[in-house]
Amino acid sequence: MVIGTAGHIDHGKTALLRALTGIDPDRLPEERRRGMTIDVGYAHVALEDGTALDFVDVPGHDRLVGNMLVGAGEIDAALLVVAADDGPRAQTVEHLELLDAMGIGDGVVAITKIDVVEHERVREVEGLVRAMLAGTSLAGARIVAVSSVDRRGLETLGEALLELRDAVLARSAAAGPGPESSVRLAIDRAFVIRGRGAVVTGSLRGGRLRRGDQLRLVPDDRVVRAREVQVHGAAVDEVAGGGRVALNLAGIEAPELRRGAVLTSDPRVTASGRLVGLLRPGGGLSSTGDRWPPRPGASLRLHLGTDQAEAVIGRGRRDWLVLADGRLVARLRLTRPIALAEGDPFVLRSGEANAAPIGGTILDGRPPVGPSRRRAEPGALAALASADPAARERALLAIHGVLPRDRGETLAGSASGPRPLADSWVDEPIVAALEAEAEALVAGAGNDPGEPGRATAEVRASLVRTLRRTATVDRTRAGAIVEAVLGELESAGRLARTADRLHEPGRAVEPSPELAAAMDRLEAILAVVAPPALGEAVRLSGCTAAGLRILEASGRILRIEDDLAYAAGTYGELARTALALATATALSPAALRDATGTSRKYVMAILEDLDRRGILRRTPAGHLPGPRAAVAATL
Repeated sequence: MVIGTAGHIDHGKTALLRALTGIDPDRLPEERRRGMTIDVGYAHVALEDGTALDFVDVPGHDRLVGNMLVGAGEIDAALLVVAADDGPRAQTVEHLELLDAMGIGDGVVAITKIDVVEHERVREVEGLVRAMLAGTSLAGARIVAVSSVDRRGLETLGEALLELRDAVLARSAAAGPGPESSVRLAIDRAFVIRGRGAVVTGSLRGGRLRRGDQLRLVPDDRVVRAREVQVHGAAVDEVAGGGRVALNLAGIEAPELRRGAVLTSDPRVTASGRLVGLLRPGGGLSSTGDRWPPRPGASLRLHLGTDQAEAVIGRGRRDWLVLADGRLVARLRLTRPIALAEGDPFVLRSGEANAAPIGGTILDGRPPVGPSRRRAEPGALAALASADPAARERALLAIHGVLPRDRGETLAGSASGPRPLADSWVDEPIVAALEAEAEALVAGAGNDPGEPGRATAEVRASLVRTLRRTATVDRTRAGAIVEAVLGELESAGRLARTADRLHEPGRAVEPSPELAAAMDRLEAILAVVAPPALGEAVRLSGCTAAGLRILEASGRILRIEDDLAYAAGTYGELARTALALATATALSPAALRDATGTSRKYVMAILEDLDRRGILRRTPAGHLPGPRAAVAATL
């Protein structure tokens, strides 16, 4: 378990940790010189039962609240420190509000510096603290009076911290284990150790991390390897459950790592520059006046894990919804992508004086953009905030239109729910619209008896465009869903497929004898090294536009310019000749002209096409074999 300190500057947080653990968490020379914590520090204490408590020490200065939230963003419980001589002060209140906004409900309060005040003052401060905690997530927390100088109360504080640990771990066990492979570590420090390379530290969340494991670095989309795992300065083969961890990483340099990035094996963690969150008002310790709810378009500072970014609340009616209980469902746009997952807690801070922080939870980590945003109706936004997992997943499907199968665990048992297609859940109205469009496209292929239906690629491309306009889905998943829809239509006998053409069942799909003969004539006309313009060739052959489409779709002819095409066999020979010449030496247009017996007009068009295909690549010396040179063998 990781416990974070909180409290006003110079109230003795660092001195208390030093007395508890024997470790000075102030690691920077400037911190020691100035006698104040500037950045996040760390300490731990080994317990008699072989376990340990990890501590995160945070700055108490008002200008360093951002650094405070770096440490508080990855803690399990809080140690709120209040000096007996000063009593609660400005940053005591601010830190308590931040803990309340983060939903930290487990904690202990230490009243420090009891060696410099009378007993009555300690009781007075205890009463002030108890009143301050009321109405916050830490209401009812145990309060212990201590001195880091003469060590009074330290044993009692240790007992209180053990009780705190047991309560947190018991609640975690009751919630059930997460996925065995789900590991997440938000980086709070990144540095170099000479001879070892890049090292990062952070608080482990969930799962089991082993030496040699590969992890994704989010949001940077990199894969790195945990070369070594350390806990409290000692190398271990594996670590599970949580606590402070240091990793020596392979596959990346230290300058490429930064505070706020996340190392994870959890597929739910993604990089996103937008989110829909459930926001709740602060505990009311500050004078918030009429600042709740925040106005649409407001600029705030978002803190999540060890990262932070500027955020703007959306202005549209699909971006902002006040619920009946006063909470707010809001779409936030960030200035840059950060690592996040649905269910993550976060804090929003305003630059306005006396404005209480806002606590939030991510409901949707990748809300729709573009035309599919129209699906985010107020009813669906309200359902996102439901306590019922099934209702939340139905709302996500209603908003996105498509969900990966692993994001819709409760959808499988729904009798009238979405359609399972291509490892996805697809909203039934969307499937019906795609089916209707496919049938209409095929039925509208024309009344020409020589027109053999519609090219499958044409139908597929049209359906993918429609799906991506109406649902939140990437091109790859959309293509797989559309192919599954077409497959189901064929299986049901509503469409038929012959070669690369889709057509109505029972409709003749072979070209008429007259059209087939014209197609053969056009192919023969183009089977020369210097063919006529394509339009002229079509006129000479008597081929129709439908026949030309069939020849291109079937690969019998290749069009390399708008009005220039070759028979496939002829162009294949030209391509292989050019590649052979380029393999021997850099190929010039003149050399290809002499080798093929054609003119410069055709040679330039051929070389440009082969460059586009990657069969050749143009250099100052001439054309050389390209990255896809092997494709020439298939032409």
